[in-house]
Amino acid sequence: MTKQIVQTKAAPGAIGPYSQAVITGDFVYSSGQIGLHPETGEMQEGLDAQTRQVFSNVKAVLEAAGCTMNDVVKATVFMKNMDDFVQVNEIYAEQFEQPFPARSAVEVARLPKDALVEIEVIAVKK
Repeated sequence: MTKQIVQTKAAPGAIGPYSQAVITGDFVYSSGQIGLHPETGEMQEGLDAQTRQVFSNVKAVLEAAGCTMNDVVKATVFMKNMDDFVQVNEIYAEQFEQPFPARSAVEVARLPKDALVEIEVIAVKK
């Protein structure tokens, strides 16, 4: 098995010993993205802004891997508070076209940098 590491300055750099994404075979596995602005390194304020930044970061990583949101087959959404599900889901729905990817959404006790939402995806390269 060969691994190709994906790196882009259009998304926040890794804040630990991991890659922004890894390509193996036809699959792209992204690391979780949080609402950090890639140029400033600052966390966006509020759930709406953080969620939109998360998707901007996810798109940048996918683009660096040669994919788009249409290539996503699975998404995992981590939220600090499941009461935020409706608001996150509305923004999520704006990002994808049918057929929608499979998805899991879970509440977690805490996220890196005290983010409110984190999303990771798996995409298939064409």
